[in-house]
Formats: sequence, C-alpha cells, structure tokens
Amino acid sequence: MKNNQIKEKIAKEVIDDFKNRAEARKSFDTIWQINMNFLMGNQYCNIGYGGQIEEADRQFFWQEREVYNHIAPIYDIRYAKLSRIKPDINVIPATSDERDKQSAKASKKIYKSLKNKLEIENKITQAIKWSEVCGTVFYKVSWNNNLGQTVAVDKDGNKVKSGEVELSVVSPFEIYPDSQTCESLRDCQSLLHAKAYTTEQIKSMYGVEVKGEKINTFSLDNVSVGVGGLGFNGTATKLIETTKDNSAIVIEKYVRPNSEYPNGRLIIVAGDKLVYDGELPYLCGEDKTRDFPFIRQTSIEEPGCFWGTSVIERLIPVQRAFNAVKNRKHEFINRLSLGVLSVEDGSVDLDNLEEEGLCPGKVLVYRQGATEPKYLQSESIPAGLSDEENNLLDEFNKISGVNDLLSTSTISSNISGNALELLISQDETRLNASIESIKSACKEIAKKILRLYKQYAIFPRIAKIVGENGQIEMFYFSSSDISSDDIELENQTDGSQTLTQRREMIFSLLEKGIFQDENGTLTNRMKCKILEMLGLGIWENAQDLNELHLKRADGENIKMLKGDEVDVSEIDDDKLHLNEHIAFMLGEDFEKAKAKNSKLEKMFLEHIHKHKKKMEG
Repeated sequence: MKNNQIKEKIAKEVIDDFKNRAEARKSFDTIWQINMNFLMGNQYCNIGYGGQIEEADRQFFWQEREVYNHIAPIYDIRYAKLSRIKPDINVIPATSDERDKQSAKASKKIYKSLKNKLEIENKITQAIKWSEVCGTVFYKVSWNNNLGQTVAVDKDGNKVKSGEVELSVVSPFEIYPDSQTCESLRDCQSLLHAKAYTTEQIKSMYGVEVKGEKINTFSLDNVSVGVGGLGFNGTATKLIETTKDNSAIVIEKYVRPNSEYPNGRLIIVAGDKLVYDGELPYLCGEDKTRDFPFIRQTSIEEPGCFWGTSVIERLIPVQRAFNAVKNRKHEFINRLSLGVLSVEDGSVDLDNLEEEGLCPGKVLVYRQGATEPKYLQSESIPAGLSDEENNLLDEFNKISGVNDLLSTSTISSNISGNALELLISQDETRLNASIESIKSACKEIAKKILRLYKQYAIFPRIAKIVGENGQIEMFYFSSSDISSDDIELENQTDGSQTLTQRREMIFSLLEKGIFQDENGTLTNRMKCKILEMLGLGIWENAQDLNELHLKRADGENIKMLKGDEVDVSEIDDDKLHLNEHIAFMLGEDFEKAKAKNSKLEKMFLEHIHKHKKKMEG
C-alpha cells in the first residue's frame, strides 16, 4: 500500500509539472498556430483574450477579403533549398593507430547501412517542414528492443530480438523544457516529452490499462472563414482544434545527472499511472555519459530563448498589410466598374434599381419632374496604392532573405556567369543559419546512433551496404567494433552545393592537372574515383572492370597477409594489381605484419615478380 502511494505521488508530481510547463509555453503555442494558419491561407485570424485564436468578421457586406498568400511560396522556396542539404558523414579516427582506423571504417559502414534503413534523409526533410513553420523541431534517437533480428526464442515461444535504433521527428508541441530561457538542450536540467496515445497503444507499449479520455489535438480542415470578394464567399484551410477519443497522454520526464541522481532519472507516466522510474537509459552523451535522446534544430536562433523563430512570424505583418492594400485597391476598382448611383428620393423604384442596377438596354422609368438617376464621378486609382503594393513585395524579399531569381525579370540577359553565380550565392547567404543548424543536427544524429550501438549491440549482427556500382557488401559488427568517443564526425561535402556545382569544381580541378600523377597522366584508379565523384560510376563498363580488378587486388593483399599463397591469374590486369600490391607494402599495416612474419615480404615480392614477368612476356 505504501509503495502504491509513492507511485501515485510521483505520477501526480509529474502531471502537475506538465500542466505548469504547458501554461508557461502557451504563448509560443499560439504563435505556432498563427504561423500554420497563415501558411495554409487562413489570414484573417487574431489572438484574442485568453490567448485563443479568433476569426475577424467582415465589417461591411461589400468588403473585399481575398487572401493573396505570399508566405506559402516563400516557404516553398526555403524548403526546396534547405531540403537539398544531405550531409555525408565522414568518420575520422582519433589517432593513426590501426585499431582506431578499423573502428572508423566500421562506424562509417554502420551509419551508411542505417541511412536508408532509418530513412534519415526523409526524416531530415520532414523536420525542416516543422522548423520552417514553428522555428524549432526535435529528433529523438532511442533504442527499441522489439526491433532487429531474432536471436533467440524464450520458453513461452516469444521471439527475442537483437534491438534496433529508432529515429523519429518530434514536433515542438510535444516538448516542454524546464525553462523557456534556456538557449540549448545542454542548458536544460529536465525535459518533458508528452504525446497522446490510444489506450490500446499504451497497453501494448507498457502492459498497463489506463482510463481513456478525450484529448484535444489539432487538425487541418477546409472551412469557410469569411474570405472572398463582393457577392461571393471563399474557403481556406484552417487549423482547428479537435478531440481524440479513448486516448491518454504519455509523459516522459528526463532529468539530467545531478548530485541526487548521479545517473540521471527517467519517469514515464501513462494517463495517471507510473509505468517507469529509473535512471537515464542511454549513454549517448560525450565520454559515455548519460544524456537526453533529443536533438534540437532551429530555423533562426533567438538569443535568450529555447525556441527558434520562423520567418513566417516575421512576414505576418507584411502579409496583413499586403492583403489590405490589394483588397482596398479592388474595392476602388469595384466602385469604378459598378459605379455609385445618385437617386432622388421617390423618383424611381429603388428595389428594382438595387436588384438590377443600370444594366445595358434597361428602360429606366422615373417620376415626372424629378432628377434622373446618374453616376457620381469617381477618381482614378490613387498611385499610392500601387506604390505601396510594390514596396510590400520588396519587403517580403528583404525580410525572408530568399528570392527566386529565375522568376524575376530584373536580371539582364547580358549578365555573365560569374556575376550570376555571385547573385545566387548572395541570395542564399541568409539561409546559412538554418543550413548550419541542419548540419549540426545531422552530426549529432550520427553520434547518438553510433553511441547507442556501442551500448546495446553486444551480439554480432549483420548489415549491408550498397556501393556506387550497385554491389552489395555484407559485414558483421558488434559494439567492440565501435569507438565513437574517439571519432570525430564531419560533413564531408557542403550540402548546399548542387550536383552541377560539384561537377564544375571537379572539371576545373581536372583542367588544372590536380588529379594527375608526377608523370602528368591520370591513373586508372584516379579515373574510377573521378567518375564516382561525378556520379557516373556505373555508366562506363571499362571503369567498372578496373574497379573489380582493384577490389580483387585488395583481396589478394588480405589473403597473403594471412600467409596464403596467391597465384597470378590470366585475367588479371597486371598494372593495376602491381600498383595495389606496392601501395599496400608501403603502408603501415604491412610493416606491422612483417615484424610478426619474416616470410611475408618474400611472399609479396614473389607475387609482384610474377605480375612483372607476365607483363614482359
């Protein structure tokens, strides 16, 4: 009974903490909802009393309330440019020691094999959508014991899995820090992750039954929100609040290691029941320390604030002003085209005149002696409206920092290629902050994945890699093959560069002779490498054959290193084989192996002599 009371007390403390943090974050929730509404086209909404989203009604029946959405195309341009960023992770060994080199190679293979399995690139593009709308998004890297290969079957017939890493994108609506003024996850001493699940899902995950409730959530709906022009109504996609039946909120509270909890603390509450209370499970921090399994990514960093800022938030005042100017302009055009009639009281049938107006061919009957109806003289459209419209269009580009140069007519046809490249580079300068945040997040994802495998991949497991030429390489690995704490993860290529830009750089280096050897010629291996960098590795059969010879020569080196005799085959390309064998003998690995086996050098030299003899004969 006492134990149950303690569990209820802990669950209540976590739930109360969640409610307090939700109240502290309420203003940011409202901003995110406004951003989503404006992106979808519902742009006549305001923040009312109590922080609720309210719709603004028409003041007059004739009032123009069309939406001229410039936020959506700006979002599309930013998303298209940022989604090109797919950094390639390069694992660097900490030292020149052979064990560190092999660990670096194994770590890179593991990450490469998981890149498609975990759909990392798709998750990154999904996260970019959230960060561009709300300003902040999170990745969660965790370990799931119910995934992976079957390694055993227990006495009840249940399959025991090897476990696998899980990567998920977490929206900012689900994260609750201990303070809104923390500038990073490292500054947070505790963090809540709250998400709604159905009672069936909770029972499947934690084996407990909880009481189902109606949970408030958000969804998109195409409803009429009072937009449109004179005489007609339009619809816009609106973010509405709905309920999710028979559900409960699962709250995960992560506490960073401190004096009271040296290994940190993780508390999981499903509904009103405590389902877990223990130390932080993941050694995913620096130097094998326990850390949060989350990674933060922002669109624009906000000083002194945990949450990033979205460009949409800055564009909303300009969008409101642009809608107002365009609609006032169209109201003026309506007055010019429809006209404003001046009618003497009692001179005509007003009901008929209001219904039909002065249509062509109409017979207008008015009282004898009265003044005939006539149109009031209207002025032309003020030039200030058009000037303000153009100024607001310029403000969209200045505030957003992006511009689709191909869609503008301001670029001269006589502009040089270098000048155009400089314009494009300057146009993308404002994206650098978002690009660096994405790269940093990709780097942290790779680190946490390798550290979790270091912690949990105790038994050997099999993985595969698909090479540039479509070849599949299978390999085994375990936690002993990974030394992530001694490995630095770098972005091998600039993700903002396009394939065309990389090809131009390679061609430029090729013209300057950078890839040539001391004799001024391109080796066969370098040709293979250049074709691979150009993305044309599978187009040239002759180069594919050279790649196969190189791999065969590497295999022969490994066999001779083990003491096995290797004969020279008639199909061998002797020049390629000679280069590979000589390069291997000049390496550090061969020197260490030669110290243990005195006959090794003689074996290699005899094999090289056979190749030379075959070339001469």
